[in-house]
Amino acid sequence: MHAHIPDQSGRIAVVTGANSGIGYVTARELARRGAHVVLACRSPERGRDALDRLLVEAPGSRAELRRLDLSSLESVRSFAAGWDLGRLDLLINNAGVAMVPFSRTADGFETHFGVNHLGTFALTGLLMPYLLAGGEARVVTVSSEGQRFARFDLSDLNAERGYSAPFAYVQSKRANLYFAVELQRRMTAAGLPLRSMAVAPGLTRTNVLTGGANAGRGAVYQRLIRLLVRLTFQPTEGGARTSLHAATARDLPGGSYVAPDGLLELRGAPTIRQGHRAIHDTVTARRLWELSERLTGVRYETPTDTAA
Repeated sequence: MHAHIPDQSGRIAVVTGANSGIGYVTARELARRGAHVVLACRSPERGRDALDRLLVEAPGSRAELRRLDLSSLESVRSFAAGWDLGRLDLLINNAGVAMVPFSRTADGFETHFGVNHLGTFALTGLLMPYLLAGGEARVVTVSSEGQRFARFDLSDLNAERGYSAPFAYVQSKRANLYFAVELQRRMTAAGLPLRSMAVAPGLTRTNVLTGGANAGRGAVYQRLIRLLVRLTFQPTEGGARTSLHAATARDLPGGSYVAPDGLLELRGAPTIRQGHRAIHDTVTARRLWELSERLTGVRYETPTDTAA
C-alpha cells in the first residue's frame, strides 16, 4: 500500500503520537524508506513498545523515542529545548485526542483545544528554528474529515459556555486546518521554503475513541465503539496514506489539504481538496493564530523577524 513512497534517506523526522495507530504506521514507513525518525510519545512505556516493534518490522532503520505530552506546555518546551539533532526536515503533528469526557490540560485549557491545537501550535513554533535550518522542510498537521461540521466559535474555544465532546473535537480539528494553511501563508510571505500541509485520514481503526481518556468509559460504550470501528472504519494502513503522501510527495504545493478521494472523504486515495471554506477564511485563521500566540506564549521567529 505504501510502496510509492520515495527514498527518505538523510531526512530527520518527528512524528507525534507515534506509539500507535496512524502515527505508528507513518513513523514505520518513513523509517523503512531511510529517514531518521523520532517517535514523540506521551507514555514512555507505550513508546518503548512501539519502538521495539518498529525496529523489528523495519530492520536496520534509524529510530528513537523521546517523551512529549502535548497537554503540558512545559513538556512541549522541554522537548524543543532538548532537540540535539540539528536541522529538522519533517514534523508530523499527528497526536491528538477525540471526543473525551470534559477535562482541562495542565495549563487550564479544554483538552481538545489544548492538546490538538495549542500543543501542536506551540511545538511547531518552538521547533521552527530547526525546521528552517533544514532547507525545504515540511510540517504535516493531521486534521479530520469531521472539521467540515464544526461551528467554529472563536469566543468559546475553551468551553467556558458548556461542553459537547463531538463539538469540541471537530472544532479543534478545524483549528488544525486553520493553523496549517495560515502557517503556509506566513512562510510564503516571509519568502521561506518550508511547506505546511493539513491532512484528513478518513475513518480509521485506531484506539483514539477507546484509549487514553476514553479508556475509563463504561463497558457498553467500549463494546459499541469497538463494533462500530470494526464494521465501518478502514484499517490503520489506509488512514496513514494521506499523512505519508503529504510528507513525501515531491511536487505537493505548500498549503495543500490532502484527504481521501472517496465519498465524504471517508476513505480512498490521497487527493488535494481545496474547496473547503475554512481553507480560504484568512480572517478567522489570523485571529486564531494571534490568540494562540497569547495563550501559549510562543511566537514564531523567522530570519526576517530576527533581522528586524
